[in-house]
Amino acid sequence: MKKLIIAGVDEVGRGCLAGPVVSAAVILKEGIDLTILKDSKKISFNKRERISEHIKNNSYYSIGIASVNEILNLNILQASLLSMKRAIEQLTVKPALTLIDGNFAPKGLENYKTIINGDEKIKAISAASIVAKVYRDRLMIKLSKKYSNYAWERNFGYGTKAHLHGLKTFGVTVHHRKAFRPVHNILSS
Repeated sequence: MKKLIIAGVDEVGRGCLAGPVVSAAVILKEGIDLTILKDSKKISFNKRERISEHIKNNSYYSIGIASVNEILNLNILQASLLSMKRAIEQLTVKPALTLIDGNFAPKGLENYKTIINGDEKIKAISAASIVAKVYRDRLMIKLSKKYSNYAWERNFGYGTKAHLHGLKTFGVTVHHRKAFRPVHNILSS
């Protein structure tokens, strides 16, 4: 009997004040260590890096990104769904079923199921959350080298005290989501 090919999909960065939203789609291969797969938010940074490499070596995976401009033009939910759709479309192996974290799915998908808290319940979604988080964290660390006043290497674009201080002191960059309230308030003041 042929095994059903299942992809897990998750996004990261919806609540950030800066940077893109990033999704991953992951199809786990036989032999992956399922015991290390859990919600990316419950794994330390260094451990997440190692687990992400293990996942990438033992799965088919792809990344989808929606830019800051797309977030501004579409809204964060639609941009998140766009990044998911891009990740799914870039998979080299086509899944028979796609399991998506949350309660929304990109338009035009066939054979999918949305699962609230899927990153805690479904190993393929957990893997997608880890791969997406590591990819986005690395991107924000890279951006922090050019934009060092916002502590993105530590907060990854989330609205921490250090990030808000940077915004108030040094202003808004091209990587900031201008429609998000703290950024918008600084632009309006």
